[in-house]
Amino acid sequence: MTYFTGAVAAVPTANKDKYAAHVAAAWKLFKSYGATRMVETWGVDVPRGKVTDFYGAVNAGEDETVAFSWIEWPDKATADASWQRMQDDPAMKDLPEMPLDGSRMIFGGFAPIYEAGTRDGAGYYQGFLLAVPEKNKASYTEMADEGWKIFEKGGATGMIENWGEDVPHGKVTDFYRAAKAEKGEVPVFSWTAWPDRATCDAASKAMEAEMGDMDMSDMPFDGMRMMWAGFEPLFDSAKAA
Repeated sequence: MTYFTGAVAAVPTANKDKYAAHVAAAWKLFKSYGATRMVETWGVDVPRGKVTDFYGAVNAGEDETVAFSWIEWPDKATADASWQRMQDDPAMKDLPEMPLDGSRMIFGGFAPIYEAGTRDGAGYYQGFLLAVPEKNKASYTEMADEGWKIFEKGGATGMIENWGEDVPHGKVTDFYRAAKAEKGEVPVFSWTAWPDRATCDAASKAMEAEMGDMDMSDMPFDGMRMMWAGFEPLFDSAKAA
């Protein structure tokens, strides 16, 4: 079953090109370990939230940009084995120096619980991070299906919702703290794919008007702690030469 390593990081904006070079080099290693795809995206529409937001998730500074990324694996076993191999692989020393503060990067392993449309050809992504009570997994999946119908009508090309299966607690930051997860809640890492930002922005305005009077009190999670933002592709191994 497909499995994802999801990550969010704060990258000095001035280091965008260095970061792109670093991830391109890292992809060669991940591919050799069995990864099937890697996508890195760059925050271009990252709103400030009242309770949570992507800036707070990684303690981003004013001169930093939020990066949202994932590595796709054929299964969890392949992903787990890769991290062990990485620790002993001398090729790690040949990678360009990480142009960011790695101690503030958050990451974890996620399994898809809902997928619709296609993962290919996106020119823009909306990334989401939230915490869902474990007991509400089924109702959250049902809600995702209803949400996809709205996104698809607005022009979205794909959507995937991923449930945290191996999400570590960090010393500085982590997915739990990012979403202010409470006891019994699981981090969810998801994205919606769009052909371009203009289509996404137009659909968002239409959805705001359509959903303005809807009762959100019965949502299977605390929407006040959900964060979202818009990202442009920075690197996609499916398009790399």
